[in-house]
Amino acid sequence: MNIDELLQKINKVHFIGIGGSGMCPLAEILIPKGYDISGSDNNPGDNIDKLRSLGVKINMGQSPKNIEEFSPELIIYTAALLPDNPELIAAKASGIPTFERSFLFGAITRMHKNCISVCGTHGKTTTTALLSQILLESGVDPTLVIGGRLPIIDSHGRFGNSEVMVCEACEFKDTFLELSSDTTIILNIDDDHMEYFGTIDNSIRSFTKFADLTTNLIIYNGEDENTRKCIANMTETSGKKFLTFGFGADNDYSADNITFNRGAFPEFDVIYRGEKIGHVVLGIPGRHNVVNALATIAAAIENGVAMEQIESVITNFSGAGRRFEIYGEFDGITIADDYAHHPVELKLTLEAIMTMGYENVWAVFQPFTYSRTKMHMDAFAEALKIPDKCVMTEIMGSREVNTDGIYTSQLAAKIPGSVWFNTFDEVVEYVMANAKSGDLILTLGCGDIYKVAKQMAKLYGGRKNG
Repeated sequence: MNIDELLQKINKVHFIGIGGSGMCPLAEILIPKGYDISGSDNNPGDNIDKLRSLGVKINMGQSPKNIEEFSPELIIYTAALLPDNPELIAAKASGIPTFERSFLFGAITRMHKNCISVCGTHGKTTTTALLSQILLESGVDPTLVIGGRLPIIDSHGRFGNSEVMVCEACEFKDTFLELSSDTTIILNIDDDHMEYFGTIDNSIRSFTKFADLTTNLIIYNGEDENTRKCIANMTETSGKKFLTFGFGADNDYSADNITFNRGAFPEFDVIYRGEKIGHVVLGIPGRHNVVNALATIAAAIENGVAMEQIESVITNFSGAGRRFEIYGEFDGITIADDYAHHPVELKLTLEAIMTMGYENVWAVFQPFTYSRTKMHMDAFAEALKIPDKCVMTEIMGSREVNTDGIYTSQLAAKIPGSVWFNTFDEVVEYVMANAKSGDLILTLGCGDIYKVAKQMAKLYGGRKNG
């Protein structure tokens, strides 16, 4: 029995790794549909707290006992688990239907007649969140799956009562190939997840498969070489509509008269096939977000939203959680967090922030996975030379074992003046002892480095109130 049929027959669903950014929103969608949800995770965090507040039963630690205790009828697990995870082994041996999360994700997309998927190596969460907010404030009532928290709903996901779904489609381990997409946005294709794909050509082929599966509309970056290769390789083009976006006027949607407010926040005219259709002031920094906004505008217009409504929402959109998310200002020191974890993302983010007028920018970076750090060692080093100060933690291995002997010390040796520490407490102590009024402390990475920003904000706040 496939998972689509199972979901019509069962009620109790258990998530192994429920706190992950890809798992949490799926649980949030199932809750209002009446499913009895349970879960487990190894790491406490905001998502765990949020789900528990919604009545989800969650055990910390991943053990076979969780399967026995919750007696689920369906088990969902994250692709980030290692094969020797004891709870996963028990789940597969239990006889209970057990699926990787992308299968459930795919089933949810098929519950909607108009699924809009946002894919690409960089910018997925920002674009998904911005499009979600536009549709929400336009009264569409979409179902949402976002890789970061959307502040206006304080969540990664929601169940909507319309036929529209907006989702972030990640290429990791080809999981996006399980989704059923009516509209696909392709932002870019870069050399990430190479521990799985091996080569950029293999990655492009996977994106082409995803584009082939799209039933209606493909909105793609007309200036990204790898994305153009992806589209050129398509075999299933009959009946599909194609729109391009980019800086150049040869794209269907382009930007003109670009200026920057406060050194980093773009303002520009929106051009559709040679005609100005609107003017946008972004509330998120960086030239790269002009492209993300153009992709969003194209999708929103194709779904019936007026340009005037789009302009209003974009101006007030301040980003998704962990995308230059400011935690506060304490005695003149600003603390923020960003999800950037690939050298291209780091470079774009740091270049934008360096124009914002801070006295010193402290980049506090947590490398994620040994394979990515090894492959992009030199590119990481170049990006981390951009800020005034660079502080790093040891690598978060996540799903990998350090078989190649890759350590943060090797990266630090390539960045003059950088320092690194084994523990978060050491990072907090060092940065807080040296940061001055007018500085920005920015934590960076897709692991749990955000905990450093939160810890510093709490300590600075305690000083202020003490």
